[in-house]
Amino acid sequence: QVQLVESGGGLVQAGGSLRLSCAASGTIFSINGIGWYRQAPGKQRELVARFTSGGAIAYADSVLGRFTISGDNAKNTVYLQMNSLKSEDTAVYYCNFRRYDGNYWGQGTQVTVSS
Repeated sequence: QVQLVESGGGLVQAGGSLRLSCAASGTIFSINGIGWYRQAPGKQRELVARFTSGGAIAYADSVLGRFTISGDNAKNTVYLQMNSLKSEDTAVYYCNFRRYDGNYWGQGTQVTVSS
């Protein structure tokens, strides 16, 4: 089993920055496979950025150049640095870990960008 705990959400003005953290615990030995998704009200959950199982990085087109995913294998923690935030980035952000034995989710952290 794997547990994921997000932190770092909040209220920020458009153009501002936030950094989210996802701390993973349990039977996890690498940050590969961890990523960030978001869900805005009335919309489907969508990929923001993730480490693939092979360690590559994938971003949604809408966040390219503004968001950066990074990680610390020693701490089993993944970060999402979000810059130049826009009102359309407002959503609940979820940490996700996908592996052969399951698809794990954190509880989510709210990010609200005021215009």
